[in-house]
Amino acid sequence: MVQYLNPNLDRSFAALSDATRRGIIHQLGQADASISSLAERFKMTLTGMKKHVQILEQAGFVITEKIGRVRTCRLGKRDLKAEAEWIEGYRRLFEARFDALDGIINEIKQEDDDGREN
Repeated sequence: MVQYLNPNLDRSFAALSDATRRGIIHQLGQADASISSLAERFKMTLTGMKKHVQILEQAGFVITEKIGRVRTCRLGKRDLKAEAEWIEGYRRLFEARFDALDGIINEIKQEDDDGREN
């Protein structure tokens, strides 16, 4: 059983794991766009782009609005604070472990140097 279940983080990281979806977010950071213009820009089918946008929308990164026959996409108001905090926690953990490893390596080097001097 998964002990670290966090559906919001799961949706975020799943959405951000795909290069096309990261590209869509980047593009929408420049200007709002229709799904059809995004599909054209990324050289994919309209159906494929709709699927990508839907995943981004479920994660809260994109908001779509239908105006007439055109569905326009824009960035959502959701930030990446929770994701950044999660990453920061593991960055600190790895940093502490690497620091401890550096300490062990330095001790071994010192012991080797002391052994050569005798």
